[in-house]
Amino acid sequence: MRASGPGGQNVNKVSSAVQLRFDVRRSPALPNDVAVRLMRLAGKRLTKEGVIVIIAQQHRDQTRNRADARERLFELIRQAAVRPVPRRATKVPKAQKRKRIEGKKHRGHIKSLRSGRPGLE
Repeated sequence: MRASGPGGQNVNKVSSAVQLRFDVRRSPALPNDVAVRLMRLAGKRLTKEGVIVIIAQQHRDQTRNRADARERLFELIRQAAVRPVPRRATKVPKAQKRKRIEGKKHRGHIKSLRSGRPGLE
């Protein structure tokens, strides 16, 4: 396809842009959990049919744009292949809670001193 943007007469004559389409839902090479994460990562590049569309038009020649589009797809798949580490719920330590409350009391005391009423020191 033809690329958009600057380039003079070359833009009108040469088809250097590349549109890479990858059907995530029907791909037998991807495990189901990786495919789900890939579709979530794809965002606006994903169609309703589950096809990822990557458009590469950064370079002036088509071969470099093809390589760029493939590399971007591979990078998306690499990111989707990494399993997220499940979050473990932890408690806030008692010392931390105590320190927070003491800080709040201290700030409150400082603010009460600003009222100008005698006897609050």
